[in-house]
Amino acid sequence: MADREFDLVLYGATGFVGVLTAQYLAQSAPAGARIALAGRSRDKLAAVRSRLGSAAAQWPLVQADSNDQASMSDLASRTKVVVTTVGPYLRYGTPLVQACAEHGTHYADLTGEPVFIRDCIDRFGQQAERTGAKIVNSCGYDSIPSDLSVYQLYQRSVADAAGELTDVTLVASLKGGVSGGTLDSGRATAEALLADPAKSSIMSRPNSLSPDESLEPDLGPQSDRALRRASSIDPTLDGWVATFLMAAHNTKIVRRSNGLLGWRYGKSFRYSEVMSAGSSLAAPLVAAGIAGGLEAAHATTALLSRSTAGRRILDRVMPKPGTGPSEKSRRSGWFTMRTIAQTTSGTKYRATFSGTGDPGYQATAVLLGQSGLCLAFDELPEQAGLLTPASAMGDALTARLRAAGMIIEVERI
Repeated sequence: MADREFDLVLYGATGFVGVLTAQYLAQSAPAGARIALAGRSRDKLAAVRSRLGSAAAQWPLVQADSNDQASMSDLASRTKVVVTTVGPYLRYGTPLVQACAEHGTHYADLTGEPVFIRDCIDRFGQQAERTGAKIVNSCGYDSIPSDLSVYQLYQRSVADAAGELTDVTLVASLKGGVSGGTLDSGRATAEALLADPAKSSIMSRPNSLSPDESLEPDLGPQSDRALRRASSIDPTLDGWVATFLMAAHNTKIVRRSNGLLGWRYGKSFRYSEVMSAGSSLAAPLVAAGIAGGLEAAHATTALLSRSTAGRRILDRVMPKPGTGPSEKSRRSGWFTMRTIAQTTSGTKYRATFSGTGDPGYQATAVLLGQSGLCLAFDELPEQAGLLTPASAMGDALTARLRAAGMIIEVERI
């Protein structure tokens, strides 16, 4: 790719998370990095660039529209890496993935949509392997902390000769809001399943994103729903845990990583994610409320998506994509992901992945920005195709995120 015009293009730079990512890249990209901003409106792109400071003053602007395949092809052909915040990806993402697969261009997105990823694997995976494109999905809070935590647990178990990973559970604690883009992605998934009910099995099968489901062992039920005492995961944990909104997607990404890495984590590797509900006297009620609320929200969204009148209601009540909290709210957020792992030798480990800033906004801009820089500038495994953060960038991205101030560590317990 030495003759490409750009090292990295940020597509969707005028959206809420796009602007945050552009700001982060302006602060963190190495000197001399050839970065461009892309989107539908040149005027809006120029307005964003004008607020980024001197480091970005000369960044080129590229007008591009996901509804125009030729536009996506031109964009992909000019750069080593495309980082995109334009979602829901089920609606707007496919043309860019196709273009990157055709041109051998590396790609990173923020999707939390398993149906989109499965479609891209089936349609563009082999072509991306042939052209050398690394198409890396889910490079934000959904799903880098999950994926890299398990990858680092695997690395530590190998270093200690402790055997393969068996039962692994992530417990999420966080302060932050759910973005309008995340909710709109859920709505887009509901609409896609209504249009093609056969795809519902992608959501329900734990290994539906596996590179080869026929090689996956039958480990029995692996539910993403939770309502139980935290001590059932590990005696050192207090309080209650509930269903984690991101679990249904993150768990599929982590299991895909295991498959892409040749099932190195282990053929008896079981993985789940839950959310801490605290340890107060009200914690059981909080946990039940979280679990029941998520079920009700999912069912309501699916029901309303069936009709024009229902979709209008969703348009009125859901946060708009591209909107988000104030800077003060974003900076006050945080996340801590603790992952408890057991191995075939009986050894137990705990991985901690934590960061500051609202997970869906401030922290995601760091995660996505560093993913793009990693794809553009770091020496990475040769593997290409439809990849995950761990399989594409595991060690290099971990080092980058630590240098960026995030805590990623593993200890024996």
